[in-house]
Amino acid sequence: MQTPSGEAAEAVESAGVDEKAKEEEDLAKQAKERSNKKEETKKDNFTNPECGKIRTMDLKFNNTRKHISITVPSKTQAMSPHIKSVDDIIVLGINLSKFNKLTQFFICVAGVFVFYLIYGYLQELIFSVEGFKPYGWYLTLVQFAFYSIFGLIELQLIQDKRRRIPGKTYMIIAFLTVGTMGLSNTSLGYLNYPTQVIFKCCKLIPVMLGGVFIQGKRYNVADVSAAVCMSLGLIWFTLADSTIAPNFNLTGVMLISLALCADAVIGNVQEKAMKLHNASNSEMVLYSYSIGFVYILLGLTCTSGLGPAVTFCSKNPIQTYGYAFLFSLTGYFGISFVLALIKIFGALLAVTVTTGRKAMTIVLSFIFFAKPFTFQYVWSGLLVVLGIFLNVYSKNMDKIRLPSLYHLINRSLEVRRSRTLAQTV
Repeated sequence: MQTPSGEAAEAVESAGVDEKAKEEEDLAKQAKERSNKKEETKKDNFTNPECGKIRTMDLKFNNTRKHISITVPSKTQAMSPHIKSVDDIIVLGINLSKFNKLTQFFICVAGVFVFYLIYGYLQELIFSVEGFKPYGWYLTLVQFAFYSIFGLIELQLIQDKRRRIPGKTYMIIAFLTVGTMGLSNTSLGYLNYPTQVIFKCCKLIPVMLGGVFIQGKRYNVADVSAAVCMSLGLIWFTLADSTIAPNFNLTGVMLISLALCADAVIGNVQEKAMKLHNASNSEMVLYSYSIGFVYILLGLTCTSGLGPAVTFCSKNPIQTYGYAFLFSLTGYFGISFVLALIKIFGALLAVTVTTGRKAMTIVLSFIFFAKPFTFQYVWSGLLVVLGIFLNVYSKNMDKIRLPSLYHLINRSLEVRRSRTLAQTV
């Protein structure tokens, strides 16, 4: 038989058990409500369209909760690190995007004309040095060395310094670059500078021949007419050069023709590689010219042409290395303005400007350097210019609409009618 005090203790114990059971039930209910709320918020986040508007990356890990939000990067973050902005066009440290279109055009045109006219003048000046003509390949070696240094300096100024294009591709590009610039420089030992410039204007001819025989392409009437005009202009210019030039040599024609073929191929290879691997211009310059430097150095060493060239240039360092440095620097700056002109105004206007620059280069060549002249140069040069215009027109027929003969006749009749009406009134 239990005492009253025992009964009271038993009642208190049973009451405590009941309270603990109630507390456990309350905690279970609260936990269930929390889990239901979490599931509801997850569903709302997946079904709510406004959740896609979140643009900040937020990762928080606590002891009880984990919040993860996926964001869309901004336009500047999504771009390659070496491109600051889509609209920013920086040339030689100058941000052209701050200027209006007209100012941008005049800056680009002035850069193209100034640097490339100095480039052409210095190139012909170097070969006018007595005894330098046999060392065209050594000049190309020095030029490649300077271009590699310029490319390395420019690469250090950008954030992304990784090499994106494979080494095998650069070996092919370097070989074509050596063929383009080396053969072009060497041809000046056999040709007049204006003849070399005229040949370099006619890149379309090997491009079309390669397209026909290799890829089986078909071209329109404008392209065929352009090639015919360029071919006739080249033949006429070369005949004039062979008639009046005292030191004309067909070797120069062969060298510049091979350089033209390499130049026609290298543009497509470079463009494809840069688009495929998203590489920068400074990377392309650095690796292609540095590998090309090794090619030329090995070639001159194997042919025993390096020693005599170094000996000759060491006797005239200012007229050789000094001019070669300025020659390489102006060429490097000039291509920067050409690329900016293409990016802002398109290839049509860029081709027009560069064609005008080449014509000015030929004129200055006859002014500053004494050489025989005949008007046959003028007519053949105009034929080549006509071929360039037809080539540009064939690629931009939608943008360039030449008036038809019927339209011109109707316009002339309307002008006459307006004049007669004005006279009668």
